[in-house]
Amino acid sequence: MTHRSLGDWLAYLEQLHPTAIDMGLERAREVAVRLGLGRPARRIVTVTGTNGKGSTCAFIASLLHAQGLKVGVYSSPHLLRYNERVQIDGEQASDEALCAAFAAVEAARGDVSLTYFEMGTLAAFWLFQRAGLDAAVLEVGLGGRLDAVNLVDADVSVVTNIGLDHSEWLGDSRDSVATEKAGIFRSGKPALCGDLHPPASLLDCAASLPALLYLRGRDFDLALDAQGWHWRGVSSAGEPLELHDLPLLSLPVENAALAIQAFVLLEPDWQPERVAGALLQTRVTGRLDRRTLRSKGQDVPLLLDVGHNPHAASYLAESLAARPPTGRRLAVFGLLADKDLDGILDVLLPRVDGWAVAPLATPRSAPASDLQEALLRRGASVSIHAGVAQALEAQLAQAEEGDEILLFGSFYCVAEALEWLNRYAGESEHGDG
Repeated sequence: MTHRSLGDWLAYLEQLHPTAIDMGLERAREVAVRLGLGRPARRIVTVTGTNGKGSTCAFIASLLHAQGLKVGVYSSPHLLRYNERVQIDGEQASDEALCAAFAAVEAARGDVSLTYFEMGTLAAFWLFQRAGLDAAVLEVGLGGRLDAVNLVDADVSVVTNIGLDHSEWLGDSRDSVATEKAGIFRSGKPALCGDLHPPASLLDCAASLPALLYLRGRDFDLALDAQGWHWRGVSSAGEPLELHDLPLLSLPVENAALAIQAFVLLEPDWQPERVAGALLQTRVTGRLDRRTLRSKGQDVPLLLDVGHNPHAASYLAESLAARPPTGRRLAVFGLLADKDLDGILDVLLPRVDGWAVAPLATPRSAPASDLQEALLRRGASVSIHAGVAQALEAQLAQAEEGDEILLFGSFYCVAEALEWLNRYAGESEHGDG
């Protein structure tokens, strides 16, 4: 067992539990006690939401790191390497560290069956506890109340926004989703919500604890202008705070505003002059991720985004409207079968001039023929391809000056594109691109 590679461990974890998702904290809590796990860091931020969790976590971590603090981040899913899920001071956990952590959890669990995510969460906590962290930023995998991350009591809890997704687990109304996400709130601790119209159930959950609720539009907010943006919020003592002339960002400024409010509540001795630099340095692979390809002697802009539900698609559509290409926008699109295809296409169809669809490398993929049929019904120009790489190559081959390529729809879709980009870069270096 001690000689397993990381790949061996991950393959083992995938078959360890009879179902991929098994909501509840009892099993993971029992193993955490056996492991002697306490708090993985001196200060803890837990982040949930329908969209924007990854960028909000990244912003918070950057702000804390800029204060000279040692910060751990646990996130999911990963795009190319499992190591992406566990980071300490901006560095991904090594294969060796993860293998040691999995071995520790395996030895402690005995006959308790854990899911892949539960094993990974406990392994991350084990590594964080040994790293002597000043702060840990924890991204909820699914929901909040019954997610393994919720084993830990957060000092600050954050809900980015509330939309419909994973309805089989979270319910089919915003109220039911909000109740599950508000399950990360703690009595007497700050709880933030970045949704401008939070469901009543979230407000009720905060009041019943009671948690110290901070709402966007009431307690904190942002204002944009042509040169940048401005933030206002409150300190933990209730004093008004303001930051002016913050730089425009590649990631959503709404999530940056939420992150700043979480940061100032967690770190009362924060230094305002370090905020802008920390935000500018924040990057999240696959989220409004702009790249440049070279084809036929010209640069072709490429935008990667993991948006895979109507809420994310609406934000992506707004971003696209703000930066129209001088030529056409050519999309590469793949989606999981359980996602709201119509809701996604309805908001993005006006922003795309031509579509290339493909199946994803997972049994959960929607058939490309279903995507094609839905687009044809809407009068769109669409081609169908065997895989994401082929679809991307086809769009690149027809791109002309001023055109841009948008690749979106799923973590699987972006992951396949990143693998293709790695090969493409290697070929270009050898003169074959």
